[in-house]
Amino acid sequence: MWWKVGLVLVMCSGLTSSEAREEHRDSSPRNTMLRAPVERLDFGFVPSVVYETHAFYEPGPIGIVFQMVHAFLYVVQPNPFPKDLIVKMVQQNMGGIKGDDYKKPENVVLLLQAIYYELGFIVLSVLGLVFVLFMPVVGLFFCVCRCCENCGGEMHQRQKKNGDCLKGFYMATLIATSVFLAVGVTIAYAANQNITNQIKSTRRLVSSNIRDLKSFANYTPVQIDYVSAQYTTAKNKVLSDLDNIGNLLGGQIHNQLEREVVPALDNALRMTAVKVEGAVKAMRETKESLESVTTTLEILQEGTGRLQISLQSERASLSNTLNDPACSNGDVTHTCNTIRGTLSQLALSANFHGLPDVEAPLANLDAVLKTDLSNIVQKGYSSFNNTPRLVREQTKEILSEVKGLLDKSGGEIVAFTKMFPVEPALENFTKFLTESQKNIEAYYPQIDQLDFYRWIGCVVICCMVVLVLTFNFLGLLCGSCGYDKNTTPTTRGCLSNTGGNLLMASVGFSFIFSWLLMGVVVTSFIVGGNVEKLVCEPLANRQIFKIIDTPYMVHPAKKNFLPGMLFQDPNIDLTMGSMYRDCYENHGLYSALQLETSFNFNKFLNATVYNLELNKIFNSVSVDLQGMLLLEQEGKDNLIDFANTGVGEIDYQAYLTEVNKGVTVVDLLSYANELEAQADQLPRGALENALKGHASSIRQIHKEQVVPMEQATKFVKARGTLSQSIKLLQKTSRELPIKVTNVLNAIEAAEYLIANNASHVVKQEADKFIKKLLGYFSQYTEWVKHSLEMEVAQCKPISNIIDSLEIVGCSFIVDSVNTFWFGLGGCCLLLIPSIILSVKLAKFYRRMDTEDVFDDGGENWN
Repeated sequence: MWWKVGLVLVMCSGLTSSEAREEHRDSSPRNTMLRAPVERLDFGFVPSVVYETHAFYEPGPIGIVFQMVHAFLYVVQPNPFPKDLIVKMVQQNMGGIKGDDYKKPENVVLLLQAIYYELGFIVLSVLGLVFVLFMPVVGLFFCVCRCCENCGGEMHQRQKKNGDCLKGFYMATLIATSVFLAVGVTIAYAANQNITNQIKSTRRLVSSNIRDLKSFANYTPVQIDYVSAQYTTAKNKVLSDLDNIGNLLGGQIHNQLEREVVPALDNALRMTAVKVEGAVKAMRETKESLESVTTTLEILQEGTGRLQISLQSERASLSNTLNDPACSNGDVTHTCNTIRGTLSQLALSANFHGLPDVEAPLANLDAVLKTDLSNIVQKGYSSFNNTPRLVREQTKEILSEVKGLLDKSGGEIVAFTKMFPVEPALENFTKFLTESQKNIEAYYPQIDQLDFYRWIGCVVICCMVVLVLTFNFLGLLCGSCGYDKNTTPTTRGCLSNTGGNLLMASVGFSFIFSWLLMGVVVTSFIVGGNVEKLVCEPLANRQIFKIIDTPYMVHPAKKNFLPGMLFQDPNIDLTMGSMYRDCYENHGLYSALQLETSFNFNKFLNATVYNLELNKIFNSVSVDLQGMLLLEQEGKDNLIDFANTGVGEIDYQAYLTEVNKGVTVVDLLSYANELEAQADQLPRGALENALKGHASSIRQIHKEQVVPMEQATKFVKARGTLSQSIKLLQKTSRELPIKVTNVLNAIEAAEYLIANNASHVVKQEADKFIKKLLGYFSQYTEWVKHSLEMEVAQCKPISNIIDSLEIVGCSFIVDSVNTFWFGLGGCCLLLIPSIILSVKLAKFYRRMDTEDVFDDGGENWN
């Protein structure tokens, strides 16, 4: 009864029937809305409780004997669990058998099936009863026969040649039998002692189960409060998104328009930004290069003037030297003609005096660079990027309304969890558990006393076997020690005779106790074996739940037993097996008892969170993008003026041509080296010396005039920068007018599309934003459902109670009882060969009255 009270308290603590809410709330928009991907909320972890009961039993060494008993019972009863038979018997005999109902065919069939199932137990029980009935009779007849000097009662031993072999065989066999008897009685005593030893474990299981039930009751309200409080997490996230609706909704509208409505505008603006900035950069670098050229041209023109004069003077002097009469002699003439042919190479290559004036291009570039082209381009973006601000201004009234509704829903949820007097009920339940524990503990002394009586009784039964064993071992000891093979049967010693008498005493006590022991064995075998096969085994493999969960078993009009008992509704699809399985896996009681069928908290939560007023406010969210201006007319005019500045008409080729030329036609240093090499081919004399002198002069010109010009930093920089800037400016100046025109066309088309066709984009993104907000509530309701099913009121203590009952009833008691009769039954069976062997062996130990006499006067007892 107490566990039913606990279940009812838990159900009342956080659940209610769906009929308690208004019917119009059943039409929640949650069921019809499309799911949108939303940010995952972190609701934390429900406060958990760790239950201390470990419903597991390891029997230790005696477990080997338990397994032997189970194997023996399987041999006796190998049939599977008779579920259908039991169900039919319960259903047909629910009202009891009256009159001649037992003669009905169906009852006869059931009886025959039950007999067939119990056939193994019946056969062994009948054999045991035969043993119980016949052993006293056999003992009585044996005693009478012995008194009449029959059945070995004659005190005369016949001489046999194999007498010693028989005595050794009887002694060895009796020792072995006695050893097995000792093993059997040891097993019986160990099983008896095991029950007593497990009393403390039973108390521990009872205490830990009650503590777990208290923890279960104490933590459940805390867990429910935590679950209801996490509504604030979803509520705060909704309010945060509404507060940031400009960036979230407006940003999505902006992105959607940018991606789907005006891709041409986006691409054109990005492309224009690159092209215009590239053009501006090229113009700025070109302007700097042209300004550098303006200052450098004077230096270059002055240097080239002096270089030209020096080259002309050297060329004239060298020409005069080549006109020397010595050049007309033999092989010299060819060399002089070769040198004369290279005189034209001593001249300038670049003509910096012929470059066009850069003053006019510089003036044009200054005018163009005064226009802030980047600012013109960004104005188009600026207007388009104001979408979040526009959305925020148009939806600022919604936040306060939604906040009020969410606070109201949160208050309803908290008020609902406080609707029932949970704390007083749980306090009473805890007191009930405490009082129950005290009442149970009050029975512990009586249980200990009853267990002591039981233990004494079993010890007395074991002592009966021990008494027989004692006489066996004492008889064997005395007989073996006192036996003298050289003595005749009539002259055996006192010790040997005492051994024989002890063995006969063992026989007498065996006849006296065996039938009583077998009666105990048969009784405990019938009870313990059937409990093991019909209760413990199906409880271990959970087959017994299938009987309890059989529909209409208890009553023809009641489908299921458990929901009919708990909820008075037997049509609920709830079974003991499913409840135990869920509790064993430590699921929540809400899931284990399928409370949603009667106390649908999720339905209440959906009706509270997804109310019509909130849905109405969310659906009223709208954004108007009419009048969005991407680019003002002034910006458009500035772009047109920029495209028509004429920066591409500058004659850049003239600059490129001259800067790419060398200073001189030929490398003067190479020319001087070649001239000196040719002079070395001439005969020694004035002509050779004169040519080498000209080579030296040319080197001097190269060193003093050409090298400084080539190595001048400003000159090299001017040539490199100017060349690159001119090339880039040539390319951009040709593409710029077309690109600007495309940008203007794209802007006009985009403005038209935004003004006329963007409403569906706004509606689509607004719906997504609303679904995202509702998605937070969906996460909360799903988390609540999961928490109720898996984490709130985890019902492991219920399955622990069932498992503890199985451990106490089956592992502690039934297994021990079965082991007791198993050991004792073996002793009863071994008493038969013990009786026979003791009678046979006593003949060799006891002192006889007469003995065999032979004609030769010799006696041989060897």
